[in-house]
Amino acid sequence: MRRVKTIWMIVFQQNNLPAAGLRPQAATATLPTMTAAPDFIPLSLCVLTVSDTRTLAEDSSGDYLAAALAEAGHRLHDRALLPDDKYLMRAQVSQWIADPAADGILVTGGTGFTGRDSTPEALLPLLDKEMHGFGELFRALSYEEIGTSTLQSRAFAGLANGTFVFAMPGSTSACRTAWEKIVRAQLDARTRPCNLATLRPRLKE
Repeated sequence: MRRVKTIWMIVFQQNNLPAAGLRPQAATATLPTMTAAPDFIPLSLCVLTVSDTRTLAEDSSGDYLAAALAEAGHRLHDRALLPDDKYLMRAQVSQWIADPAADGILVTGGTGFTGRDSTPEALLPLLDKEMHGFGELFRALSYEEIGTSTLQSRAFAGLANGTFVFAMPGSTSACRTAWEKIVRAQLDARTRPCNLATLRPRLKE
């Protein structure tokens, strides 16, 4: 009991809380929590389309992501279209990851199961931390739209050198699902109770 009381005294002191007369349950409610920012913070985002067949003129998914991020108030830092070649993808994304001006990367295409689909194999080795919840949430949302076909998606996300990386399927509808239902809100510093945008200053601690 004395040990528990000592621990709570330390918590009170670190957070400038009065110890006398406070029960642990009451103190917990007053501890600082993760909060959103009051104002929108524009980010610089890159868009990469992975396709063996499309050109920039036919890149509807890349067009959608570029327009969507701009509409949300972010900046398009750079954009590229590459074939399903894991070394070309790795080289391009590595360049963006090393660029301190790039806050995030949106990748569309190459997340399926055909022999040429190699985005996960190309980019997962670059990640410092994988954001497992993105793929799980995307497939849950996608299930509502396309049923069990969503199991063919290997969409993923993560963090590399303080840069967010989101890899989503090549279809424009899938990009719309990922952006409108997950990514847009998490890259908005105003999203409560917490979001990825406000984590940026702490990503390299």
